[in-house]
Amino acid sequence: MSDRQWMDRIVGDRMAVDREFTERVNESRFSSQQWGLIMTATEFEIHGAEEPESAEIVANTEKLPQIMPELEKIDAQVQAAGGAGGSTGSDPSGGILDSIKGALGLGGGGSGASDEDRQAAESLVAEYADRLQERLEEQGKWESTCRTATD
Repeated sequence: MSDRQWMDRIVGDRMAVDREFTERVNESRFSSQQWGLIMTATEFEIHGAEEPESAEIVANTEKLPQIMPELEKIDAQVQAAGGAGGSTGSDPSGGILDSIKGALGLGGGGSGASDEDRQAAESLVAEYADRLQERLEEQGKWESTCRTATD
């Protein structure tokens, strides 16, 4: 329960970081739809909350491999519609047939693309976690957040 309590207390800060982070997501290989799915699959934890001066927010990304096929489907759907989605797993020279195959899970970039996307997602989520912790520290909320996490 304490894991949820500390997250519940910082909802406003998460919303502020979400707004600030939009530009960073736009610069990444992921679309906003893909980023939303990545964030849904990510859980944040505070490691070492007993000592706030050395504690840190860490992104638990163990569920990301489960959503990687969905990220590729989103990308394939955007490309099939003529949009410019992220670069996840689709061959830009492949055309609409390859996009449809990718959306159905029958083709596309294979596991190499998924591994690259997973690593990119993990990196971006870690960056988000760092920014969230920075905000909590700047707002003077870090120590109380750590206390709540240890209760």
